[in-house]
Parts: sequence; structure tokens; C-alpha cells
Amino acid sequence: MVGYKIRIENVVASATLNVKVKLEKIVSNFENIEYEPEQFPGVVYRVTDPKAAALIFSSGKIVCTGAKSPKDSKIVVAKIVVKMRKLGIKVPDNYTVRLENIVASANLGRELNLDKIAFAMENTEYEPEQFPGLVFRMDQPKVTFLLFGSGKVICTGGRTIKDVERAVDKVSKRLKRLDRELAKEAKEDKEAKDAKKSAKEEKDATAARKFAKEQKEAKAARKSSKKSSKKK
Repeated sequence: MVGYKIRIENVVASATLNVKVKLEKIVSNFENIEYEPEQFPGVVYRVTDPKAAALIFSSGKIVCTGAKSPKDSKIVVAKIVVKMRKLGIKVPDNYTVRLENIVASANLGRELNLDKIAFAMENTEYEPEQFPGLVFRMDQPKVTFLLFGSGKVICTGGRTIKDVERAVDKVSKRLKRLDRELAKEAKEDKEAKDAKKSAKEEKDATAARKFAKEQKEAKAARKSSKKSSKKK
């Protein structure tokens, strides 16, 4: 049973409209616009429904960020295209929206021992003096995780929701397997220490019994010697 819920934090998507865009026309007719060409070559357009921000470039490229789902990203781009067409910008129908990055979070519901994870798992980076999270890079699907001791994980780099779900499921199972391996090692270490302790205790007990026996025999010998002396 899955003990966590995945939450999409941010979706970054891009679209190439295959048409040149006069940014001055966008600035004059769109609301919620930021445009400072001396600092950044694109227009920042903030959409409220769904909530997201879009970077619009004169090349016709749009980058949408801040959306909470791939569907919302496509809606934002579609709204921009509709507004552009109303301004006389001839955007072709065959433009495509491509998902570039999905950032998601989940809480695995248990604390994570980051020191042991860093030691036991490959493709990890952990420098707690600089950052409290452990970086884990996964090959399939190709994503990057931030793992925190609280059990929270952040997944970035996924291109589809399925990628994110598969990645979180894989890392959760891997960490559970690691927990079992570490628990087994800890149990074996304890059993070995207990056995060593028991052997030492048995050795000490044997030595004590031998010493007691020797003392008893020595006492008996002294007693016997005293009796012999009295008879003489």
C-alpha cells in the first residue's frame, strides 16, 4: 500500500509558435506584463487563471512556469495564442507544447537516516554542513531527488506525471529495502556482540569456578597438613 501522496509543485513547459512576435505589441495590449529589455530579452506575462507565469520571446518561443499541472501549462499557452491572434499575430495551428520539467514533492511518512543512505547508495551527494538535504540522482527515469531527514522528498527533472510517480515509487521501495538491510545488519551485529559477551561471561564463569575449586583444594590441603602436624 502506498503511504505517501505526490504533490505537483511546479510544471515548466515550452512552446515554439513558429512565428516572429513583436514584443512591443504584447506589452501595449496585455495586462500584468513586465518588460525590461535591458535586463532580460523576453516579456514576463502573469496569468491568474490558471495561476502561472509565461516568458514570451520575439522568436515566438514561450516558456510557461509555475503551473500546477501539464494541463494548466497547455491552457496558459492556448490563452496566450488566442490573445496574440486577436492582435493580428498569425500563429499557426501546429504549434506544440513540450513539458520540460516537473517538480513534485512527497512525504514518505518516516524519518530517513541520511548518513546511512549516503554511505549505502550510489549517485548521492550529502554535505550537511552546506545543505540539510541529500541529493540522489536516478537514471531511470532520469530525475534528481532531494531527500530530507523528516521523510520529505522533492523530485525534479521528470518530463511526465508517470515519470514522477514511477521515480517516487522506486526511491520509496529502495529506501524501504535499505531499511530492511540496515535492520538486518544491526540485528546481526547485536547477535555477534551478544554472543561475544556471552562467551566472555562463560569464560569468566569458568575461570571463577576453577579459581574457587583451586581455593577449596588449597584450603583442604592446608587443613590436612595441620592435622598431620598435630598427630606428630
